[in-house]
Amino acid sequence: MEAMRKTWTDERVDDLNGRVSDGFHRVDEDIRDLRGELRDLRSDMNMRFDRVDARFDSMQRVMLQSAIALSASFVAGFATLAGLIVTH
Repeated sequence: MEAMRKTWTDERVDDLNGRVSDGFHRVDEDIRDLRGELRDLRSDMNMRFDRVDARFDSMQRVMLQSAIALSASFVAGFATLAGLIVTH
């Protein structure tokens, strides 16, 4: 490894400044790319959650219809049993 110099020339400082600036430009580009990817990911996730919500709504509707049908069956069954008991 090159020994550390005690003095810095203007040329070396300018070179370092250029490399640091290039590094920051690359980081800025990477951050912009990541923000775009996150934006796309958020919209995709929102779309998928909307579909899941619709499925839950559908499932709740089916469960409610099933509960009503079972309740009606129980009431009809109890009415039938009560009718049989009364007629005997």
